Amino acid sequence: MADWLNFTGRVLIALLFFGGAVQKLADPAPVQAMLAGVGLPGALAWPASLFNLIAALGLVLGPRVALWAAGLAGYCLMTSFFHWQLRADPWQVTIMVKNWSVAGGLLILAAQGPGRLVIWR
Repeated sequence: MADWLNFTGRVLIALLFFGGAVQKLADPAPVQAMLAGVGLPGALAWPASLFNLIAALGLVLGPRVALWAAGLAGYCLMTSFFHWQLRADPWQVTIMVKNWSVAGGLLILAAQGPGRLVIWR
C-alpha cells in the first residue's frame, strides 16, 4: 500500500509542475513580466518550462526520483520569493506558503525515495 500511495503522491505533485510547464509554454508573457519585474531576463521562462516538464516526468517515471524531488524542492523555494507581494496582492503570500509546503513534501520524497513503483530505473 505504501508504494501505491508514494506513486499516487508523485503523480499528483508532478501534475502541478506539468501544468506549470504547459501554462508557461502556452502563455509565457506573465512569467516573463514577473521575471523582468525582479531584473531577470524574460527568456528564463523557457528553461523554467523545460525544467518543469522534465522534472515532472522524472518524478513519475524515474530514474533518480529522489534527485528530481530535491531539485523541485529547491525550485519551489527559489521561486517562492516572486510571490512575496504582501501589499500589492496578499493572496500571493498564500501561494508562497503553498510553495514551501510542496517543497516540504518533495523533501520527504527525496529522503524516503520512490518506493518500489518506478517505471524506469
